[in-house]
This record gives sequence, structure tokens and C-alpha cells, in this order.
Amino acid sequence: MRDAPIAALLLRAEIETFNARYCALLDQQDLMAWVDCFTEDAFYTVISRENFDRDLPVGLIYCEGRGMIHDRAFALLKTAMFGPRYLRHMVANLIVMPAGPDGTIHARANYVVFEVLTNRPEARLHQIGEYRDIFRRADGDLRLQERRCVYDNLLVPTALCIPV
Repeated sequence: MRDAPIAALLLRAEIETFNARYCALLDQQDLMAWVDCFTEDAFYTVISRENFDRDLPVGLIYCEGRGMIHDRAFALLKTAMFGPRYLRHMVANLIVMPAGPDGTIHARANYVVFEVLTNRPEARLHQIGEYRDIFRRADGDLRLQERRCVYDNLLVPTALCIPV
């Protein structure tokens, strides 16, 4: 009888650890390591609440498959030009559903991204939203099969250079 609650706590802790590592990789702008957070058939999008609620697929970032995620990371590191910045990702209020019969795990969490442009003295709120995730195990580790970053703010104040 006690095994189910303990398993649920362990799974929650594993996902919290995953999210902390995920955010650290983005904050350090280690985008090639960030790509490893996803399964080969992953789906990743950053989409407005308005489009998400209306089931419209258009987002600021839209990647089908780890190959597209890798291409996005490579392009940001090697070809994109944007002003230097620091980001801090915060994740809270994690909700984890029990694993489904296919082994996938659905989770939701709130996120906040703060941004500091190195030529400005103040930090600012870059994005507020919710991660809507599907996790799957690959080689024994949790990986994202799907991450939908649904942001609540009407506008993103600067270019979305680094993923969320």
C-alpha cells in the first residue's frame, strides 16, 4: 500500500531534478547539451496562451523531432546574432500524473524567465507560462517526448533567442 505514494514522490523528485538541470543548461546557454533532454521523436514549441487555447499551432518556436531541435540550437550558437544576455529560468508548482500504460508521464509546471541584457542595468521579466510535458524513458533516463511552453504574456519584450 505504501509503494504507490513512495513511487509517486520519487517520480516527482526525478522530474524536479530534470527541470532544474534543463533550466541550468539554458541559463548557461549550453544548447547542445540541452538538445539531449529530448527523445529522438520529440516535439517542442513555445506558443502563446491565445494560440494554445484556440488550438492554433503557430508558435514562436516549433520543432518536430530532435533533429529540428538540434538545428535550432546549432543555428543559435553559430549563426544567430543577438546582444549578450543572461537568463534565469524558475520552475514551480509541478503536477505529475501517474505513468500511462505506454510508460509516458504527463506533467505540468509553471515557469518564469528573467532576462538581463548586459547593456542595461535592470533585470526584467521575459516570459511567464506553463510547461505542458510528456516524458518518456530512454536508456533509463527521463527525456522529453513533448514540451509545450505556453506563455501568458501578451508580448515577449525582446527577441526569443534562447529557448524556454
